[in-house]
Amino acid sequence: MSTFPIDLGAYQRISLDPSVPTLTAGQKAALQANIQLCRDAIVFFTSTGAARGVGGHTGGPYDTVPEVMIMDALFRGSDNFVPTFFDEAGHRVATQYLMSVLNGAMPAEKLTEYRAAHSHLPGHPELGFTPGVKFSSGRLGHMWPYVNGVAMANPSKTVFCLGSDGSQQEGDDAEAARLAVAQGLNVKLIIDDNNVTIAGHPSHYLPGCTTAKTLAGHGLTVLEGNGEDLDSLYANICKAINTDGPVAIINHRPMCPGIKGLEGSTHGHDVISVKLALEYLTERGHAAAVDFLNGVVAPKNEYKFLGSSDKWDANRNVFGDAVVAVMSTMSEAERIEKVRVIDSDLEGSCGLHKIHTAFPESFISSGIMERGNFSAAAGFGMEAGKQGIFGTFSAFLEMLMSEITMARLNNSNVLSHFSHSGIDDMADNTCHFGLNNMFADNGLSDGYATGLYFPADPNQMKAVVSKIFFEPGLRFIFSTRSKVPFILNDKGEEFFGGDYEFVPGKDEVIREGKDGYIVAFGETLYRAVDAVERLKAEGIDVGLINKPTLSAIDEDMLQKVGKSPMVLVVESFNRKTGLGSRYGSWLLERGLTPKFAHIATHKEGCGGLWEQFPHQGIDPVGIMAKVKELLA
Repeated sequence: MSTFPIDLGAYQRISLDPSVPTLTAGQKAALQANIQLCRDAIVFFTSTGAARGVGGHTGGPYDTVPEVMIMDALFRGSDNFVPTFFDEAGHRVATQYLMSVLNGAMPAEKLTEYRAAHSHLPGHPELGFTPGVKFSSGRLGHMWPYVNGVAMANPSKTVFCLGSDGSQQEGDDAEAARLAVAQGLNVKLIIDDNNVTIAGHPSHYLPGCTTAKTLAGHGLTVLEGNGEDLDSLYANICKAINTDGPVAIINHRPMCPGIKGLEGSTHGHDVISVKLALEYLTERGHAAAVDFLNGVVAPKNEYKFLGSSDKWDANRNVFGDAVVAVMSTMSEAERIEKVRVIDSDLEGSCGLHKIHTAFPESFISSGIMERGNFSAAAGFGMEAGKQGIFGTFSAFLEMLMSEITMARLNNSNVLSHFSHSGIDDMADNTCHFGLNNMFADNGLSDGYATGLYFPADPNQMKAVVSKIFFEPGLRFIFSTRSKVPFILNDKGEEFFGGDYEFVPGKDEVIREGKDGYIVAFGETLYRAVDAVERLKAEGIDVGLINKPTLSAIDEDMLQKVGKSPMVLVVESFNRKTGLGSRYGSWLLERGLTPKFAHIATHKEGCGGLWEQFPHQGIDPVGIMAKVKELLA
């Protein structure tokens, strides 16, 4: 007996034949019932993510239920399709999980663990990780090029790719469109065009651009309609199937149609609030779902960290405050002439909204076009004395490597903020981990300056921004999605408070120790402080070094730690490409041979929030165990 409080057994498994482009009364009634059932289920189980504090993204999967219901019925009616709900829109994993349940791959009650740690229901679909999931979607706009290849491998079948007006802003899709047209691939795009992305409305920040005209310009057949008009939607899907080559069906609808308080709003992109979900479910008569949602308790991390304060803040937002503080020293004319901030639809997540509010004259709201936006910031900063400022998630840094090289070759001045670095609080899971940030330091040794900075707490973030804002070259500042506490010295005072001044390229002794040193940075530092304090209490006198400038070698500090008995590098970056992959070589090149180890992110994530750190063995317990192993 399922404990899922909405009866998914009521789902009607109808079949549809695309050679018949009109729905019978019975087919239409069944589809309408399925649409309502699945939309209710999506509102419910994604809202458990809101109640649990792990987020969840309700709007995209809720919007596209009508087309998914039609696709499912088409798959059931014929083997002329690749029966996979390929989706390139990123935050629509709820669709994949719901269809997995409806198709019998996992029980319905599993959905109530949506995005929870160790539930195997992360914020993006991961092939081989979740029962019934048939593909890993990765980041926004990455799937259409991939689906082109699927179509090549299945030339006798139709392949669908769900998309959105947001995902279509990525440059990957322009390349995919050209290839699909040139090769006559049997790819049918079903695009939810709701004029909403995370930070705004595309018609406002990209005026003059439309998804339909763009795709038509690439040579695709384009069909437009009202996504909420079931007859029109089905007729367009049938027409697309019966048309040779790639076809794009553009479905216009408001975000979250029918949800009071969310319809047409940018807030609909993210998870529905518990309050609005309760109102929706109550109105729909789902009393059991209301009771269940009211009973969801958000898990708390009860661990008490030593060596840091009870006061926490989000460095990703502090970055914006720090930039505003620096820009406040300039006149409006100077700001317009010398500074340009270019956002990639993530201003609220990267702290750039603070700059937008304070100095709109220097701010550009742009689309989901990381490559072009970074290069625009670099071009603005080509002239000495001018600064381009750019921000996005750290996971997307991997998409920018060529543009970073070109910016360096052109001696550009760019201050980049890459938030959501590492793994902390990343319920989105593996594809959104910001692990390979050291790639940004990819220039030659005699090249233009590149600085990689990962402040450990809000005080240090402010000090770093203030110090490097006017420096020339490429500067990358990293922060986490999670909040971090303020680091304390051994007297209980804020380590980076008072008269602290950040010195680029210099490492910092947080705690002294005669038995060896831990080297850490960013959000690993407060965890390492805790480990050091507890080890000292056990009689193991290990020290701690903060390395806020990741790209620089501090010769004095290398000599200091290298002559100690032990060095352990702890980080949440990729074990293959992070700081630790370099640090051991730096020691050996100088003839320094302490016992050395490196612990970092090395396996697929577990979902949830802080749970990611113990999952990778880089929490205080894991750090202490590794130190003891080295000193044994």
